[in-house]
Amino acid sequence: MKKWCLIVDPEPNEGSWNMAVDDHLFQSLEDEPNTFLRFYSWASPTVSLGYSQKVDRVLDRAYCRREGIAVVRRITGGKLVLHDREVTYSLCSSDTDTFGSTLTESYRRISSGLMRGLEAMGLRPCLASAPPQAYARGDLPCFSYPARDEIEIGGCKIVGSAQKRVAGRFLQHGSIPLQENDERLRHVSLLEKRGEHIRMLSLSQALGRPVDFHWAVDHLTAGLAEYFGASLEPMAFSQDTKVSITRLQKDRHQV
Repeated sequence: MKKWCLIVDPEPNEGSWNMAVDDHLFQSLEDEPNTFLRFYSWASPTVSLGYSQKVDRVLDRAYCRREGIAVVRRITGGKLVLHDREVTYSLCSSDTDTFGSTLTESYRRISSGLMRGLEAMGLRPCLASAPPQAYARGDLPCFSYPARDEIEIGGCKIVGSAQKRVAGRFLQHGSIPLQENDERLRHVSLLEKRGEHIRMLSLSQALGRPVDFHWAVDHLTAGLAEYFGASLEPMAFSQDTKVSITRLQKDRHQV
């Protein structure tokens, strides 16, 4: 049985700290197969941008300033995400036997593991097919369309993910909304001005009742462990590690 390190942040964190922790975990990967699974949430509404996105093409900065919405930069690619009342997962690994040696393989396998957890909640998710070219090449936000092998229910995206990969090492993290935030997302991402739609579904909408962060994390953790045959061992950061993460937070993840 594979042994993974499990990190569940008990309290919401500042957005730049969240991104710095994922960055640190990715940098910590060694040649020997190793896997970190982390779940976390956000202390306040925060926009994360893919590493190559041009801020003014995808984000209404003035609206974010007025509403007190923080903006951070991810080391992964992908499109704009508004993090607010959600479960965020991250999975860092150098285990190519388990996840495959390509982005496509690992992306599909992780989605399948997350689906196992969603099914345990009583949902019927499926993997999405390719989105329209206008979405793939354009500046629409992440939750405008499900991308290939992302998870959807009834044509609406319920998990939005992005991955960074260097050789056999990767970081994949993703947003799983607990509650809807359509109106705020439309303003943040300029959709209000473009007249485009959002195809997003929250866990609360899908289940027809409020969903708690820890309840959702318990199901997702169990689903991933079952799908991959992994034993999860809780992990905490040392003080020296927290200092290193703080340095990354200041240097790389604030916009």
